[in-house]
Amino acid sequence: MTATANPSGTSAPDSAIDRSRLRALLAREKARFAAEHPLSLAAHQAGREHLFGGVPMTWMNKAAGGFPLQVATARGAHVTDVDGREYVDFALGDTGAMAGHSPAATVAAVRRRLEDLGGAAMMMPTEDAAAVGAELSRRFGSRVWSFSLTATDANRWVLRMARQVTGRPRILVASYSYHGTVDETFVTLGPDGPVSRAGNVGAAVDPTTTTRVVEFNDVAALERELSYGDVAAVLMEPALTNIGIVLPDPGYHEALRRLCTQNGALLVIDETHTLSAGPGGCTAAWSLDPDVVTIGKSIGGGIPIGAYGLTRSLAERIEADEGSDLVDVGGVGGTLAGNALSLAAARATLADVLTEEAFAFMTARATRFTAGVQGVIDRYDVPWSVVQLGARAEYRFATPAPRTGGASAAAADAELEDYLHVRLANSGVLLTPFHNMALMCPATTDADVDRHTAAFEAAVAELFTH
Repeated sequence: MTATANPSGTSAPDSAIDRSRLRALLAREKARFAAEHPLSLAAHQAGREHLFGGVPMTWMNKAAGGFPLQVATARGAHVTDVDGREYVDFALGDTGAMAGHSPAATVAAVRRRLEDLGGAAMMMPTEDAAAVGAELSRRFGSRVWSFSLTATDANRWVLRMARQVTGRPRILVASYSYHGTVDETFVTLGPDGPVSRAGNVGAAVDPTTTTRVVEFNDVAALERELSYGDVAAVLMEPALTNIGIVLPDPGYHEALRRLCTQNGALLVIDETHTLSAGPGGCTAAWSLDPDVVTIGKSIGGGIPIGAYGLTRSLAERIEADEGSDLVDVGGVGGTLAGNALSLAAARATLADVLTEEAFAFMTARATRFTAGVQGVIDRYDVPWSVVQLGARAEYRFATPAPRTGGASAAAADAELEDYLHVRLANSGVLLTPFHNMALMCPATTDADVDRHTAAFEAAVAELFTH
C-alpha cells in the first residue's frame, strides 16, 4: 500500500484563479462537449419521457458537461460512448469496476452459473458462498461473513445488530465520511455542532438524534463523544475517500481501537473504497483490528454484492439473543442478498482478478499517476495537492492535503472541478464525477496514465498561463 500526503495546515481554495477566465474556459469546454456528443445528448433528452431525471439512477446526472455520456461498450480500463468516442476510464463505476470492465474470469463464472448450472435467485446457498467467505477471511482476518447486494445494506444491517448487542441507541461517524445511503451517517459538523448534511433528502429523523460525529483524525473528540456511553458502534472509513482522500495521522487507528474497547463500542471498518490499499484493504495493510469489516462494489467484478464480516466472538453474542429475529422479520437480510450469481462472480473476481499481483500492478500505476500530477502542480506552482491510497489517487484544490473531512469540504471548488472534468472528458479521460478521484484496474496501462497527465497539464497550463 502506498499512501502519501503533506503535513497539516491546509490552505483555503486558491483565490489567485482568474474566475472570469475559468468561466470562459468552462463554457468553451461545455460547448465542445455538447457539439461532440449529439447522440448522448439525444439519448438523455429522450430518456426523460420514462426515466426520472432522464437517467436510470439519479447520481448519473452528476455530469460536468451538462448531460451524461451514454455508454455503448466497456472493456478493461476503457469505455466507448454512443458517439463512438473512446475514453480511459479512471472512474471505474465509482469503484464498482475496480476489477476492470468485464474481466474474463468473472464473465466466465457468470456464464457458467447462468448457462451451465442455472439459476441466480433461488434464496438457497451454493458452494461459492463458503469459498468467498474463506477468501475474505484470508484477506481480512478470521471472521464469519454474510452477504448483501450493496455495502449500504451491509452497513445498515451491522448497525442494527450493534444496537441489538450493546443496548445502545447511537452510532458515531466521521464528518464527511462515506457509507452509502445509510440514514444515520448523513451528518456533518457545522460551525455550531452536528447538523444534517446539506441536501439530505427526506430524513425520517434528524440524524443528529441518532449519531455522534467527529472530525477524522481528532482523537480528543473521539474520546469525548464515546465517553457518554451511548454509542453502539463507530462506523469508520480507515481513510476518508468521498470528500477527497484524507489519510489517518500516525497513531489515529490505534487510539480509535483503544477508545472503542474502553467505552464498550463496536468498531466497524468500512473498506468499500479503501480496498484500493491492497488485497485486504487498510485492515490488512495497516494491521487494524475491527470488530466488523464491511465491503461492497468491487469484489463482484461489476456484479452487485456487499458483505460484512464479524469476529466469531461478536457473532456468538448476536446469535445468543433469542429475542432477535435474524431469519425473517428482524430487519437484517434481503431476498436477493447472497444470491448465486453474486457469489459466483465474487469467487472468480477474488481468486483470479483482484489478486496480490494485480494490486501490486495497480498501485504502481497509481504511483505513476500521482507523480505525474505532482509534477504538473510543481511546474506551474499551483497550490493544490495529490494523495495516493494504493491503487487510488486524488487531487485536491488545497495545500497541504487536508487532514479532516471539514477541511477537505472547504477546499471544494465546483466551477474548477467542472472545468477539469469536462476538459479531461473532451481529451478522452474520465475521472470519478463526484470528485477528482482516479482508480486503477488490472487493465490500466502506463499509456493510460500518461494520457491523463498530458490532458491535466494542458488544462492547468491554459488556466494559469496568460
